[in-house]
Amino acid sequence: MAVLLVTNDDGVHAAGLAALASALADLGEVHVLAPEREQSACGHALTLHRPLRVQPLRERWHAVNGTPSDCVNIGILGFLPERPALIVSGINHGSNLGDDVTYSGTVSAAMEGTLLGVPSIAVSLVDDGDLAVAGRVAALVAARVLVEGLPAKAFLNVNVPAAPPRGLRMTQLGHRVYTEKIVEQRDPRGRIHYWLGGGEPKWEVLEGTDMAAIHDGYVSVSPLHLDLTHHRALAHLTDWAGPLSSQLRRASRRAP
Repeated sequence: MAVLLVTNDDGVHAAGLAALASALADLGEVHVLAPEREQSACGHALTLHRPLRVQPLRERWHAVNGTPSDCVNIGILGFLPERPALIVSGINHGSNLGDDVTYSGTVSAAMEGTLLGVPSIAVSLVDDGDLAVAGRVAALVAARVLVEGLPAKAFLNVNVPAAPPRGLRMTQLGHRVYTEKIVEQRDPRGRIHYWLGGGEPKWEVLEGTDMAAIHDGYVSVSPLHLDLTHHRALAHLTDWAGPLSSQLRRASRRAP
């Protein structure tokens, strides 16, 4: 029976994690390694300045005093009885669409699994959605990945709408624009402090994007790739290449 590693960024006691582990139970031996507390928006952080501790909670359920990426590393690199066949991260409470994937601990856990050579999926549910439905979607996608695999260095970012899904769409990432960046406040001593995340975001709802699929009531499945190279820009900037010494001399002559 295949070993499946399940993690999240909402913490080991989150309802979405329990729903995901339950939904995947028929696909293999599910092991849960998740942060002991919420790690939302932690991105792809790793803990390198202190030791990590793994606390057993019940059979095949463990809490880690670290990030989602820490959990994946521990699971793959020797804690589990064997190398997992699949990593599924979620079910996140709230969507992870468009540019937001760069901040998401849920998505970063799947990214870390992919970096370590294990097929990986991130699953998120729009606020007020049905966890049972999201769990069934996750199990469906996971079953296909277990059978068919994924392209090298690719993983899946799955978002489930709040209402019962009308179907499933393969999508690309959308783009999110924030109208405000910070909220300024004063503490009781008069000192100024700031909250990030103020203002309502605006989405470019373009055909074929994850946001468009969610807007239309569909499950969005976005295949993401670890290669961040902008290949058209690379081709466009080829004339920058050459001996560095001559370029530095020309730059120094142009300097005032």
